[in-house]
Amino acid sequence: MNTRILAPIVAFAFCFSSLADGPTDNLAEKVRPVPPPGVKIADRDRAELAEGTAQLGKEIESLRAALKTQSEQLALLPDVLVYHKAVDWALRHDEFFKSNEVAVARGLLKNGLDRAAALREGRAPWLTQTGLVVRGYESKIDGSVQPYGLVVPVGFTPKDAPRRLDFWFHGRGEQLSEMSFVDGRQKSPGEFVPTNTFVLHLYGRYCNANKMAGEMDLFEALAHAKRNYPIDDERLVVRGFSMGGAACWQFAVHYPGKWAAAAPGAGFSETPDFLKVFQNEIVKPAWFERKLWHWYDCTDYAVNLFNLPTVAYSGETDKQKQAADIMARAMKAEGLELTHIIGPKTAHSYEKNAKLEINERIDTFAAKGRDRAPERVKFATWTLRYNESHWVRVERLAQHWEETRVDASIVRAENAIEATTKNVTAITFEMSAGRCPLDGARAVSVKLDGQKLAAPAVKNDRSWSATFRKENGQWMASTTLDAPAASSLHKQHGLQGPIDDAFMDSFLMVRPTGQPLNEKVGAWTKAEMAHATDHWRKQFRGDARVKEDAAVTDADIAAHNLILWGDPQSNKLLARIADKLPLSWNAAGVKAGAQSFGGSHHVPVMIFPNPLNPKKYVVLNSGFTFREYDYLNNARQIAKLPDWAVVDIRTPASARWPGAIASAGFFGERWEFIEPPKAK
Repeated sequence: MNTRILAPIVAFAFCFSSLADGPTDNLAEKVRPVPPPGVKIADRDRAELAEGTAQLGKEIESLRAALKTQSEQLALLPDVLVYHKAVDWALRHDEFFKSNEVAVARGLLKNGLDRAAALREGRAPWLTQTGLVVRGYESKIDGSVQPYGLVVPVGFTPKDAPRRLDFWFHGRGEQLSEMSFVDGRQKSPGEFVPTNTFVLHLYGRYCNANKMAGEMDLFEALAHAKRNYPIDDERLVVRGFSMGGAACWQFAVHYPGKWAAAAPGAGFSETPDFLKVFQNEIVKPAWFERKLWHWYDCTDYAVNLFNLPTVAYSGETDKQKQAADIMARAMKAEGLELTHIIGPKTAHSYEKNAKLEINERIDTFAAKGRDRAPERVKFATWTLRYNESHWVRVERLAQHWEETRVDASIVRAENAIEATTKNVTAITFEMSAGRCPLDGARAVSVKLDGQKLAAPAVKNDRSWSATFRKENGQWMASTTLDAPAASSLHKQHGLQGPIDDAFMDSFLMVRPTGQPLNEKVGAWTKAEMAHATDHWRKQFRGDARVKEDAAVTDADIAAHNLILWGDPQSNKLLARIADKLPLSWNAAGVKAGAQSFGGSHHVPVMIFPNPLNPKKYVVLNSGFTFREYDYLNNARQIAKLPDWAVVDIRTPASARWPGAIASAGFFGERWEFIEPPKAK
């Protein structure tokens, strides 16, 4: 491990500390609220801001109507909406956390009105502005408007050649409302501002270490920024500190082929050891929770840094140095050495000279750019949610949540690809136009787990692609994979579960309108739906789309993952598909394989390809599955339930669980029911 220690200086305080509040944050029965309650503001200030928010809201709706036929101008409306949302939500949800935020709110309303006036005149001066710029986009996940900040380099013009872009992931901030975030992005360029480089500051949907919807925030914000700014896809860098360092680790190991370099600082990189070291918490997971740690435990993906230059940073006396240390051990087990810069006598902040060395190294890697077609790719995953690195894409697994490996090399002398796999049943090798180093004038072959196979020729644009699937232990070439259809279900990327995966794409909550099977079940589902929608707003900063069951259209079924609340009697959509699900549910009870549970006090929760549209999910009676206790430490904010569970509602919902978990498990690779292991 490269651990160069630099000359000490006085370290500055980092703005978003992720220090825990002590042992009380380990008490599930005594959970403080996140976000915390706001401070009281004067009635006259509240009235003034409410009037200003209403004025801006009316102007936005007037603009929406006026720009209806002007798609380019209408697409800029989220750049106004972010200012309205910032103040409106602070007023509606008691999210003024500092006394000076009344003045901040006044300024943001003025910013919004100025942008609205410019749009009405057919102008958008912020598109050519340099320095600090706030932008906004409409998320496909829930239709919410999400802000992000840009540092636009001096001298930028829209006709420039594409430039490097660095993502910055912020630290933990329980008071980081939209108002606080937008205000900060108009005042500070942040920790690192490389020359001639765009810096994109992600909101990440508040305070979740860019997990789940926070993870999708990066890709949605990038796609939005590329509409107006010349961004070089070959020179994207991921960086962050504290909670943002954790985000950087997960983006680095899950998407290793997308970045030119990664620079995680402090943070955490996995769950159990970090909670033990940092929170003094000994976790005792259920078997399915332990499997689900493989979603965000970066140590399990350490080999994916084989082709990604990574420069980690820690303060010498920072408890969160644990994150880089445990990653270094995991990488060493793979034959890799982590470059780990350590700031001497420094706690939870960057040390001055360390920053200089980090910048020098990252600038070198960014100038070179990523290698889209490296000679060798080593890749590990545990889920098809993360299924590719560079020119290797895993299409099918033998079993989810088991270690999956690919080690693939380009053998130029033989004009071939050689690869070994573990737990893989379908794979694609693909190199984009101009990137394939294989000889287009010679036949191409693939040696897969020792089996030699013919492969397609390299195309004249120097692109190449070949897909193979395994049947009865033998590999064979395949021109296509199973199309998602109810008769041929198979777990695949974006359709592999668990329950929380449904909330990484467009979803619609469906409220029941009928009479429930019994009063207790009806009351529980009503309360859990209210909890799910309320906490989606609090933790992922959007108002979930909601419709009554009778109002759901074919277009809704085509566009969204459906989150169905209620039971087969109370919810019309659930009634339509109940006999096509692997768990059965009626007035008598719930049947899960060989297990039966009484209907008066048991409710199934699950995820499954929607029988009405197998390209999308249907979820029964669940929002995202981590709860209030988990908000207190970001390392806890991980999926808690697998593909299905049966909840015993005789145990009241708590800060950790929706009730007692009577049974739970994962479906098989064809979404078939598999009996869960017996409790030991």
